[in-house]
Amino acid sequence: MLDKVKKQGWRQVKFGDVVRQVKERVEPETSGLERYVAGDHMDTDDLRIRRWGEIGSGYLGPAFHMRFRPGQVLYGSRRTYLRKVAVADFDGICANTTFVIEPKNTEVLLPEFLPFLMQTDAFNEFSVKNSKGSVNPYINFSDLARFEFALPLLEEQRRLVLMLSALEENLVALDSALASATALQSSRLEDALDSVPDDCLHPVEKLVVTPPRNGLSPKVNADERGYPTLSISAVRDGCIVTEGNIKYAEVTDDQAAAFALNKDDVLVVRGNGNKLLTGKCGLVDTVPQGCFYPDLLIRLQFDSKIIRPQFAALQWNTPSTHKRLISRAKSTNGIWKINGGDIRQHTLKVPPIEEQDSLLEEIGAIRNARTDIERRKVKAQALKALALKEIVGGSSNGV
Repeated sequence: MLDKVKKQGWRQVKFGDVVRQVKERVEPETSGLERYVAGDHMDTDDLRIRRWGEIGSGYLGPAFHMRFRPGQVLYGSRRTYLRKVAVADFDGICANTTFVIEPKNTEVLLPEFLPFLMQTDAFNEFSVKNSKGSVNPYINFSDLARFEFALPLLEEQRRLVLMLSALEENLVALDSALASATALQSSRLEDALDSVPDDCLHPVEKLVVTPPRNGLSPKVNADERGYPTLSISAVRDGCIVTEGNIKYAEVTDDQAAAFALNKDDVLVVRGNGNKLLTGKCGLVDTVPQGCFYPDLLIRLQFDSKIIRPQFAALQWNTPSTHKRLISRAKSTNGIWKINGGDIRQHTLKVPPIEEQDSLLEEIGAIRNARTDIERRKVKAQALKALALKEIVGGSSNGV
């Protein structure tokens, strides 16, 4: 690989040879700037800054005194495994734990090339390996400066930037399309529910074939002994996602049968430290053989002749419906909880079955579009990952 790099005219350099950390200190209150960026405003593997805070809206703390300018790169030096690299497109302030970085010489390293370099696996692995501390690991810029990589000629940098920028723009477009599809689904569902008269509100206890029932939570094991069960993280986006969310427990055949999952069961989170997650539900689609549900979840089995389980689950998670349910939640030791009584008294709107089926068909089409966009995004991310590998072909950091 090194021979190939040399033939291409690339040269081995250290990060600190071609970039510098910008330390332009300002006082937030007198800087004349309006926005600040904290670590949680930056997203993993996203070069855009989508969120920020307003200076003057609250005390920032003494760490927020580093000015950044458009085009400079921001890098989260805490927990670098989160891969927080972003390109500023406005003037602002960040904390000293967010490095502000730019090329030393734009005739050697293109500013547009720098953020992609910092997104490579080689750069991230080096940063993680050289971080200090265990609870909240961090890296010093002096350590980051030791990262070695093969620097392409300017013409090659331009080619790589052109290719990676096109992939990045494609990802931006897919993100926008996904957000639009999600917003369309939410608004269509809320509009449909608003059109249902209030006299169609019915308590859940009148809509189920069996009373709400807590699950079973025996001691689980990592050896796949016994029957499979779910972790609470299986409840996601109105569905039960089993992949990566299965545990095992040794229970009797009778216990497993009593709490066995069935297709179209609706599982409700009965307790969580986050109040907004308490009371959310997921619809069971595919069931691992012998899988039972845990005590952290409550099972509902809706009478499909009155209300389709799919319609019930969609409605259940809408903001207006969920708000009514969590108004009943009580906090114990920092955990928000609802119980079977809360759920039995909770109300859902029940339009005629024909209207439910028609809406489900509409929502299904939107969800299919979302799924298609998500698949395309995964492929685009994979293409970008392949393109990023071209950047550091001659890396020799031993990581």
